[in-house]
Parts: sequence; C-alpha cells; structure tokens
Amino acid sequence: MERDDRVRTRWDSLPPSARMHGTPADPGPRLPGRALRRVAWPVLAIAAATALVAALAFAAPRVLPTGGGTTPLIDTLAGVRLELPPGWADGKVAPVTGFTAVARDDDGGGVVMTRPLAGPVKDPGESVKDAVAHYARLLLQGDRVKVVDDRPVARGHTRAVRAQYDDVVNRPAYLRVTLVTHGGGAALVLGLLQPEETAARQALDAVMASAG
Repeated sequence: MERDDRVRTRWDSLPPSARMHGTPADPGPRLPGRALRRVAWPVLAIAAATALVAALAFAAPRVLPTGGGTTPLIDTLAGVRLELPPGWADGKVAPVTGFTAVARDDDGGGVVMTRPLAGPVKDPGESVKDAVAHYARLLLQGDRVKVVDDRPVARGHTRAVRAQYDDVVNRPAYLRVTLVTHGGGAALVLGLLQPEETAARQALDAVMASAG
C-alpha cells in the first residue's frame, strides 16, 4: 500500500490537466467434553498447518528473489506485449481514458499505458506526432516542451518530448509515444515520467522498446 501511495503521489504531482447474511446453520450434535478435546487438538493442528502453508504461498512471490527476469504485460485488446523488469508491475486500471492496460514503476515513478488504434495507420510518424502533441497538452502542460527523440522503429515510430516548467513545484517531465503496427491494426504505447531522471528514463524506454 505504501508503494501505491508513493506512485499515486508522483502521478498527482503532475499539472492539474493530468488529473485527469443467510440462515444460521445447525451446529450439529454436541460431543462430550473429553471427546471434544480429543477432536479439537488434531483439528487445530491441521488448521494451523493449513494457515501456515497459505501464508507462505502468499508471501513467496514477495519474498523470494525474482532472479532478475522480466514479467510480461499483455494487452489483448491492443494486441501488444511489454516486458516488465523487476520493480515494474501491472497497474490494473489505466489513469487515462481509452488506455486498456498500464504498468507502473514503483520506485522510479514511471507509467506506461497501451491502447488499441483503429487501423490501418497510413503514416505512423505523423500519427505519433499528433498523439504526442495531444497528450503533452493533456498530461504535461509544460511551459517549454522540447522534442528529444523522433525516429522510425521496427513496425512503427516513436517520439519523445521533455517538458520544463517555470514554477518551482513541477520538475521536468518526460513523455514518449510509440506506435506499433501488427497485421491490419495498430497499438499506441505511451510512457510518462516525472520527475525525469536518467536511470528511470532508461528503464521506461526499455519497457516501451520491448513492445511487440
């Protein structure tokens, strides 16, 4: 819960435009005191063992090392798959309307979202340019927005911008949009990071580059 609160705090730090009973059962026949004690101890022992196994099964994914592997995030609606490194997790519900899957970096504050596009896309570069302009206005509202990357990628196009603010509250933010084509359709992958830091930006870019 504490990690979720930290991520929510980072997300909320974006400019305002980004905010966006039955019938009781019969107890059954009563047993004499001695018989009840003879039955109770084995039952309690079994219950305790069962509870211990359940607790270990619940805790294991959180305690055992992951071995540094990745976890896939699959958006079946968008037809896209992302590889999530340690520290990233499925965010369940995307914070922006229209996106059908989301992943979050609890430590770095990055968010990656995916959504389907009605295809086919005739000009991926132009579509990405329009998408970046739209989401930069919606999510960043930067006083100065600079394009820091714009290039074709396998089966699509990617574009990234960096937003700076004149006030002392909002630190620089980073936005990347990648369009991935597949078959007769396409998917949009959007990554957002604030504050922008080199390691966190590289991690976000790696997640987006894994889209396939």
